Amino acid sequence: MSEVRDGVRWLTDTEMHAWRSYIVATLMLRHRLHRELADAHDVSLADYEVLVCLSSGPHNRMRMTELASMLGSTKSRLSHQVGRLEVLGIVRRGKDPEDKRGVVAELTDEGMAVLERAAPTHVQGVREHLIDLLTTEEQIAMGQAFSRVLNHLTELDE
Repeated sequence: MSEVRDGVRWLTDTEMHAWRSYIVATLMLRHRLHRELADAHDVSLADYEVLVCLSSGPHNRMRMTELASMLGSTKSRLSHQVGRLEVLGIVRRGKDPEDKRGVVAELTDEGMAVLERAAPTHVQGVREHLIDLLTTEEQIAMGQAFSRVLNHLTELDE
């Protein structure tokens, strides 16, 4: 049972273990995946995630607001990131063909080539450092738990 002091429901040892394991493991996992992508393909994990999201959109493009939402990013931070990717020639921005007020980001042919080269490295890292360490039941529980967290946080932002 959680101890309540000064109106705060403090974490139990079990809850603290879950929280600390999650936060440290997540940071270390993202750092490892980033390093593997950067070493093998000279692409950051954050940039790789942009490429993946764009590849999932129709015609490999997506409105910047939707892309920011998918990445859990701010529009300003994403704009700077996409600007760097534009300079590299792997993403381009333009007017939304369906709504001229909006801006879309689009994966270029070079961007798709980068994604196709980097994807096997990323998937191998995700398997080696996370998926293959878990049982199928743990994978299901993890998916359910973090879907619930994601839904909660998304509702708070609406």
